[in-house]
Amino acid sequence: MQGLETADSSLINDDLAPIPQSNRTWGTWNYAVLWISMSLCIPTYMLASSLIEGGMNWWQAICTIFLGNSIVLIPMILNGHAGAKYGIPFPVFARASFGTKGANIPALLRAIVACGWFGIQTWIGGASIYNLIRAWNPSLAEIDHSAMFPQVLPMICFLAFWLLNMFIVYLGVESIRKLLVFKAIFLPFAALLLLAWAITAANGFGPILSQPSKLSGAAFWNYFFPALTGMVGFWATLSLNIPDFTRYAKSQRAQMKGQAIGLPSSMTVFAFIGVVVTSATAIIYGQTEWDIVKLAGKFEDKMIVSFAMIGIVISTLATNIAANIVSPANDFSNLSPKKINFRIGGYITGIIGVLIFPWKLIATPGGYIFTWLIAYSSLLGPVGGILIADYYFIRKKILSTNDLYKHDGIYGFKNGFNSIAIVALLAGILPNLPGFLLQINVVSNSLFPTWVSSLYNYAWFVGFFASGFVYWILTKRKN
Repeated sequence: MQGLETADSSLINDDLAPIPQSNRTWGTWNYAVLWISMSLCIPTYMLASSLIEGGMNWWQAICTIFLGNSIVLIPMILNGHAGAKYGIPFPVFARASFGTKGANIPALLRAIVACGWFGIQTWIGGASIYNLIRAWNPSLAEIDHSAMFPQVLPMICFLAFWLLNMFIVYLGVESIRKLLVFKAIFLPFAALLLLAWAITAANGFGPILSQPSKLSGAAFWNYFFPALTGMVGFWATLSLNIPDFTRYAKSQRAQMKGQAIGLPSSMTVFAFIGVVVTSATAIIYGQTEWDIVKLAGKFEDKMIVSFAMIGIVISTLATNIAANIVSPANDFSNLSPKKINFRIGGYITGIIGVLIFPWKLIATPGGYIFTWLIAYSSLLGPVGGILIADYYFIRKKILSTNDLYKHDGIYGFKNGFNSIAIVALLAGILPNLPGFLLQINVVSNSLFPTWVSSLYNYAWFVGFFASGFVYWILTKRKN
C-alpha cells in the first residue's frame, strides 16, 4: 500500500499490514456462516444450561441470551466498521486511541481473555477424552472439580489434548479447515440428536417447558442483571477484535448484515437446545446437569458415549484454533512484530491457557458466569467504550492508515502512549473492582457500601459507558 514503505518495522508485519481492497472477498453469507460456526460450540450450550441451573425457566433463559447477544451486536458492528473501511486488524485499530505503543494494553487484555477461553475449551476436550476412556472402564472415578488439581488421568488427558492443539498451531491455520467442515456438519447433527433424546426421555416438550422458575421477585432481578452482563461478556472479546475478520469484507453492508443475521439467531437457537436438554435432565435424573461432558458420560450405551465424546473433542479442537488462537496470536505479534509470528503467538496462548487453571473457571455455573464472564467483561467493556468514543465521536470515522504504522505519526502521542486513554480505561475498571474482590472472597462485605459492590453485576455496561464518556470529555477538553 502506498505510503507504508515508510512504516516503522516495529509496527508492521504480514499479519498486521492492511488488507488491499482487491483481497477483501467476504460477503454477507461469509459473516453469517462465521457466526453460526462460532456460536455452535460447547461453551454456548453450557452458557444456556447454566442459566437453567441458576434457577431460570426455559423462556427466561432464552430471552436473556437473545437480549444479551442483541446488545453486544451493537459494538460488534460499530467496531467492525474500521476493519471493513481500512483493512486493519484490532491491534492496529487500537493504536488510534491508545497510541502506537499503548495499543499493546488493550491487545494484551483481550489476548489474556482469549488464553482463558483457550484453556476452557482445552479442558472440555481433555475431559471428553477422559470420559471416553471412562465409558469403557466404569471403575474410574468422575472428575473431581472441587480440588485445586483434578486427578492424574484427567490431567494427562487435558495435557494430551493441549499438545494436539499446539501441533495444529505448528502446522498452521490452514490445517484446521477440514476440522471446521466436520464441525459444521457434526455439531448441528449431534445437537439435534441430543434434543431428540431429551424430548423422548422426558416424554415430550410439555414436561420440559413446564419446569417452573426457581426465581421470583427481587431474587429474579438480582440474578437476571448479572446473567445479562455475562451474556454480553460472552462475546465481549469478539466485539473488540472483530476488525480481525471485517478487514476482509467486500463492503460495510456485508459485515453489518451478515453479523446481524448470524449472531443473535444462531446463539439463541443453539442455546435453546441447551435449555431444553438441561431442563429435561431435571425430569430424567431428578437434578439438572448443566455440563454437557458430564451429561454425555451418564449415557449407558458405550458406543453412544464414545460417539458423543469423539465429536466433542474434534469440534472443540476446531473451535479452539479458529476462535481462541488466531486473534491472540495477532495481539501478541503486535508486541514485537519482528520476533513474534502467528506460531509463537499461538504457543504463548497455549502456555497461559494452562496457567489460568481453566478447570476451576467452569467447575460451577456460578464460577462460569460470575467469576469468569463478568470479570473479564469488566476489563473489555472499558476498551470497547474508548474505541467507539474515539472512532465515532472524536475522529468521525477518519483514520490515517499510514500514521497507524509510524511512531512519529499523529498516533504516536507522547512516547507512543495516549495518557487520556489509560486514564479512561482505569475510570471504567475501578468501579467494578470492589465487586470482583468480593466475588473471589478477597475482602469482606463490610468494606464497601452495597451499591458500590453491586456495580459489578453490571460490569460491562459500567465500564463501557464510564470509559467512553471520560475519554470523550478529556479529549474534547484537550483539543
